[in-house]
Amino acid sequence: MTTTGQQPLGSPFSAASTAEDVMSGVELAGATAVVTGGYSGLGLETARALAAAGARVVVPARRPSAARAALRDVPGCDVVPMDLADLDSVRAAAARLRACLDRIDLLMAVAGVMATPERRLGPGWESQLAVNHFGHFTLACELYPLLAAAGGARVVVNSSAGHVLTGIRWDDPHFTTGYDKWLAYGQAKTANALFAVRLDALGQDDGVRAYALHPGRILTGLQREMTRQEQIERGWVDEHGNVVDAGFKTPSQGAATGLWAATSPLLDGRGGLYLEDCDVARVSAPGQPMDDGGVRAYAVDPGSAARLWDLSAAATGAGPVRR
Repeated sequence: MTTTGQQPLGSPFSAASTAEDVMSGVELAGATAVVTGGYSGLGLETARALAAAGARVVVPARRPSAARAALRDVPGCDVVPMDLADLDSVRAAAARLRACLDRIDLLMAVAGVMATPERRLGPGWESQLAVNHFGHFTLACELYPLLAAAGGARVVVNSSAGHVLTGIRWDDPHFTTGYDKWLAYGQAKTANALFAVRLDALGQDDGVRAYALHPGRILTGLQREMTRQEQIERGWVDEHGNVVDAGFKTPSQGAATGLWAATSPLLDGRGGLYLEDCDVARVSAPGQPMDDGGVRAYAVDPGSAARLWDLSAAATGAGPVRR
């Protein structure tokens, strides 16, 4: 198990930094970024910040009309239809992008679902693993030729501190023996982290580097499957829906770590890392509370990452990466 790279780099930014802080002075003219979930929450903040820095931004969207409305004031932003829950839709979107782009410099995998009721997709896949991981896995593999063509692309995958809830349930990844919405979420977020580890290992000879991250705790549409009462019981909001947990970040602060991953020169020549609060995270000990930060060793283990890649490729037919 290799975790020696998981050490903070002394970033000038912190948990309090905003998207504007991280992107101050960053120039992305001529770059192309693809941002899943780029029309709400952290994704919208990300798309706005990248566009403001001069990048051409493409937002794959399950609800294209809603995406166009949300992005109408963002210059240089295009929308393509795509549903991460439908791999045929993912492949169709990737084909459209391959037809109109000659490179992708940044792939930001921001979209996701959390703590959903039990749902089955495709051949019976657990939906949180399917949407959060299989959908992004397929998209990255389908877009790999464009990433390789950039000669220095970065892939940034939103994971979560929720990964501490469980590693990959190798014997029953689809919860056929009983569903738990939080364990399913935790597994999907571990999968996001391991995906970045393996993609980085496979892609670095082509200049493709990958990172996973915990954006912090932020109230966005991600919590849409949770009732108000659940959020009150967790101490997140009051009875009116107002945030009462002082540990929550604003959406701009939540987008900052992903934007730092996409643009920081401190990460040049590095990859396969798990990030938080605009820096590389430390490895956390088993049993350490989730709110203490860090990444569990199992979520950055190269052997587990290779095993998950093979499982994902067999399930989706999308791997290995295609040049």
